[in-house]
Amino acid sequence: MDVQPYFRQVMLLSVIIVNYNVKYFLEQCLCSVYKAIAYGRASEGHTLTDQVEVWIVDNNSTDGSLEFLRSRFPAVNFLANDENVGFSRANNQALSKCQGKYILFLNPDTILPENCFQECASFMEKHDQAGALGLQMIDGSGKFLPESKRGFPSPWVSFCKMIGLTKLFPGSRLFGTYYLGHLPNDNEHAVDVLSGAFMWVRKEVLNQIGGFDERFFMYAEDIDLSYCIQLAGYINYYLPEPRIIHFKGESTSRDARYVRLFYTAMILFVEKHYKGLGAFIYKGLLKFIIGIKLMATGKKRSLTQAHKYKPTSAELFGDSDSKEQMKTIVPNGFGIVEGNRVPLIICEGSSFSYRKVINEVASRGAERLILVHGSDTGSAVGSDSKNWQGTIIS
Repeated sequence: MDVQPYFRQVMLLSVIIVNYNVKYFLEQCLCSVYKAIAYGRASEGHTLTDQVEVWIVDNNSTDGSLEFLRSRFPAVNFLANDENVGFSRANNQALSKCQGKYILFLNPDTILPENCFQECASFMEKHDQAGALGLQMIDGSGKFLPESKRGFPSPWVSFCKMIGLTKLFPGSRLFGTYYLGHLPNDNEHAVDVLSGAFMWVRKEVLNQIGGFDERFFMYAEDIDLSYCIQLAGYINYYLPEPRIIHFKGESTSRDARYVRLFYTAMILFVEKHYKGLGAFIYKGLLKFIIGIKLMATGKKRSLTQAHKYKPTSAELFGDSDSKEQMKTIVPNGFGIVEGNRVPLIICEGSSFSYRKVINEVASRGAERLILVHGSDTGSAVGSDSKNWQGTIIS
């Protein structure tokens, strides 16, 4: 392999992950992160181990995340908050300490393929005007996540999204711009908005614009950062490959709290970037939608805990050694009763890469609940719905 200039950086990449009570999802995520670090080679026999740093910011988790993860990942830099300071502020806490040429803001409920860091770094080095990039994301059931690429939330675009026109006409250039449904998912595109679940950004750009706006406690912070990157004269790119899993396992259901947080964040975005009559009308529309949504969702509640269980049987697929590890957790081990939708646990290992795991989820996710098990971990995680924190076997 030819030595690439970007591998000669003293610190190529800083990965920042904000954690809040999802230690098993984060364990699996970190396993894939370190496989991606080991994959990229600067020269014969040399990996990116000394050129990538990983930061975990824990927002006062109560599930024992720090104790659980510190012993398993001694190379990780941990920052522990005494309270939940929100997504933006937590990311900025680590950002102020990062040394990488690039910063990756990453959600804890993601799984990356081994070639992820190498491909992203290569793309950014070849595109000087690229301020940030995001990747194609699929959920735990293998479905494409439309938030992988989004358009700027202008009043018209937001109106179409909020009243359901975007959902009715997802491929329309007129009505479906919020998720850019008219742009093929399998092509590279310059886009307006990237997802905060995976957002690879030049550090020099973040130095210029100041990182995340900490007034956004939760939601819309990635929209704001994407827009600020564009205002600074850079381009945001969506890449169809490499593809990643975003379980959305830490998502809450669309309850009253979610409605208030999301639309309050959007009102803040309007106040920051719009002026005059347009801002007044836009805010009025958002407040009206809040009222409608609250009436429709007021009786729903948020599920704050993942579903943890031990199935009596599961189908194990993938690396043989990794499957043996899972058999100590699932007593009946490999086996499926015809017609019984037992969980499918896809096991990563030396003979079955994360890239293969992701491809399997994409092709088989509709069959049943799928969970992912990284080699040398004591758990498997998955989620086929965004309305709860997922499913854990541990």
